[in-house]
Amino acid sequence: MTETAALSALAPLPPAPGADQHVALDFANSDLALPAGRLDLLDTPAAATRWLVERGLAPADAELFEICAGRLRELRVHLRALLASRTTGTPAPPEALSAVNTALTTAPSADLLGWDAAHGLHRLPAHPADRVAEHAMAVIAADAAELLTGPDAERLAACAGTPCNRYLIRTHAARHWCSTRCGDRVRAARAYARRQQAKAG
Repeated sequence: MTETAALSALAPLPPAPGADQHVALDFANSDLALPAGRLDLLDTPAAATRWLVERGLAPADAELFEICAGRLRELRVHLRALLASRTTGTPAPPEALSAVNTALTTAPSADLLGWDAAHGLHRLPAHPADRVAEHAMAVIAADAAELLTGPDAERLAACAGTPCNRYLIRTHAARHWCSTRCGDRVRAARAYARRQQAKAG
C-alpha cells in the first residue's frame, strides 16, 4: 500500500462546506495537510483520473498520463494562490490569473447534445478523448471564476485548524473550520494550553 493510500484509508474527511456546490473548491482541497501527513488526491495519473471520473469531469474509460496529471496539479497550485489572495485580501498573483484564464479558453466547457439508440438524447463532451484533462480544467476554471467573483466569494475562508490547509464557504459568520474534526482538534489544543497555563501559574 502506498503512503497516499495508507493516509487515505485512515479516516476520509467529509467535503469542506461549499465543495459539493463548487468543483473548483473541491479541486483546490484535493491536496490535504493532515496530522498524519500530506495526502494528494491527484498524486498519480490513476488517482487524478479517478478524481475526475468520480466528479463527472471525465468518462469512465478515461486514462490520464503523467503530463496531464501534472498539469492538473499545476492548475491546483494557481487556484489555491487565488483562493489565498481572496481570503486574505492581497493582490492576485498575475501568473495564477494567467493559468486560470488559459484553462478557461483551452477547451470548450459546454457539453454538446447527442443522440444514439442506447441513450437517446444526452450530453457528451465536446472534445476528443485525448483532451480529457483540458476539458476538466476548463470546467474547473469556469467554476473557479464564478466562486471567486460570485455571491459565495465573501464567505470564502481558510480552515483555522492546524495543520489543515482546506478552504471552505462559511455557512455562518462564526464558522472557522472545514470539519468537526478540525474544530475538535483546535478546541482540544486550547483546553490543553489552558491546563498547562494553570499548572504553570
